[in-house]
This record gives sequence, structure tokens and C-alpha cells, in this order.
Amino acid sequence: MKRVQQGFTLIELMIVVAIIGILAAVAIPQYRDYTSKSKAASALASLNSYKQAVSLCIQESSTATGCDLNTKGIPDTMATPLISSVGVSGGTITANIPANAMGNSGAGTIVLAPTLLGEAAIKWSITSTGMPNAVSAALAKNNS
Repeated sequence: MKRVQQGFTLIELMIVVAIIGILAAVAIPQYRDYTSKSKAASALASLNSYKQAVSLCIQESSTATGCDLNTKGIPDTMATPLISSVGVSGGTITANIPANAMGNSGAGTIVLAPTLLGEAAIKWSITSTGMPNAVSAALAKNNS
């Protein structure tokens, strides 16, 4: 007599569970890095108004001196879910990042510093402290 198989064996189910576990072990950190990078890009996009205002201030006065928060068209500080406050001093923009906003365990900062390259050229360097490696790497790629 031949018996018809009516389901999966225990070993087959354990193999499937092991494969799903391995895939999850790889996918979850990648997903966390991806979401952290997208949040960093969103925070940089929200700082564009400050970059533009500081750029205009530098072009009008030919120096970054005096390009401070709430002066010469530079807007007052703002708060978003990703940025707790913004400070501008001498053209340097400092964004304070709250804990756990981008996968960071503690509070962090993103600093955008202008460098005058000529009469109308400004190069922005971006640095960060207290951020995960994925966020720091994403910010480093955005140096322009």
C-alpha cells in the first residue's frame, strides 16, 4: 500500500524557519541603514533655506562674518521631528538632532560650514557628531 503525503514534515518546516531567520538577520540592519540615510537627506533638505540665506548674506557682504541667526535674512531657528533647533553663527549652520531621530542613541549635530572659493563660489562642508555610521557616510557624500 502506498501512503499519500498529507503535509510538511517537521524538518521541512524547520528549514523554512531557518531560511526566514537568516533573511531577516540580513534585511533588518539594511532597512535600518536605509531609513537612517533617508532621514538624514530629509534633515539636509530642511536646512536648505538656511544654506540659501547664508549664501546670499555672504555674497552681499563678501564675508561670512555677521551672517548670524535671525539677521540679514537668515530665518529664526525651527524645530522638526528630525531637528530640535538650528543655530547660525558666522555663516556656520549647526543643526541639533534629538536622540533616536536618525538611529542615533544620543543627541547629535550636523554642521554645515561655508568656504568662500572666489567671488561667487561657496563650498559647503558637512560634518556630524553622534550619528550612526550610515548617516555619517550619507552626509559625507553630500559635501558640495
